Amino acid sequence: MMADDRTDLLTEARLRAALGARPFRFEPQVGSTNNIAHDWALTGAPSGSVVLTEEQLTGRGRFGRGWSAPPGMALLMSVILRPRIAGNRLARLTMVGAVAVGEVLEGIAPGQVSLKWPNDVWLAGRKVAGVLPEAIWQGDALNAVILGIGLNVRVDFTNTPLADRAISVETVTGWRVDRAVLLDNILRRIDYWSARVESSALFERWRNWLVTIGQNVSVQNVTADSVYMRAISGQAVDVDQDGALLIRADDGTIQRVIAGEVTLAK
Repeated sequence: MMADDRTDLLTEARLRAALGARPFRFEPQVGSTNNIAHDWALTGAPSGSVVLTEEQLTGRGRFGRGWSAPPGMALLMSVILRPRIAGNRLARLTMVGAVAVGEVLEGIAPGQVSLKWPNDVWLAGRKVAGVLPEAIWQGDALNAVILGIGLNVRVDFTNTPLADRAISVETVTGWRVDRAVLLDNILRRIDYWSARVESSALFERWRNWLVTIGQNVSVQNVTADSVYMRAISGQAVDVDQDGALLIRADDGTIQRVIAGEVTLAK
């Protein structure tokens, strides 16, 4: 999976060679891959299709935060999925993305992968990737899910405000990674797990990597429209099959949190 600076530029030709028959759209620079994937999904793009870019100007993470990286330094993608799943179980798609990325990274950095609830992939104890599913509804029916993934491959966080919180794949491996091969491997694992989105195997794989369980945490609980409601502090004791975090609050009650911003106690 090694590459050098001259051969690791993403181009239509390199992506076609790496991805084979998989439908994809690539632009060197876009506003948001999720927006392009959303429109493509509405015109019939098959499950597994992917939108890619080298530079994303208005990419977004959870709660409307931005996600960006210098050109050539990351994998920025949005995968179109059409899962057969109830609308209240969409957190399962976060599991699909996180486990897929985690498994591929485990293959090149064994023992370094973990997950922070609900959607962060960690490498060597720092965030290396984020996963964001966005549903497309037609009335009450789920049309598709756009799975946005941003993975730091060779972003240098040295002497930045994120130095103690973010990391890149190559910082851990110590060698150049071929991003086209990395991409193909991740998409293959997404294919595998999205076909098993309701499986106990997916849940257990995701749960076993979570560093949040057992930790004392503070969670800013949010509603479905991303409005912060209240803070919950206590011990994260488990997660349930739908991906919710179960917290034993300071008053002894078990609180079920389906979305929120988690801070781990120091």
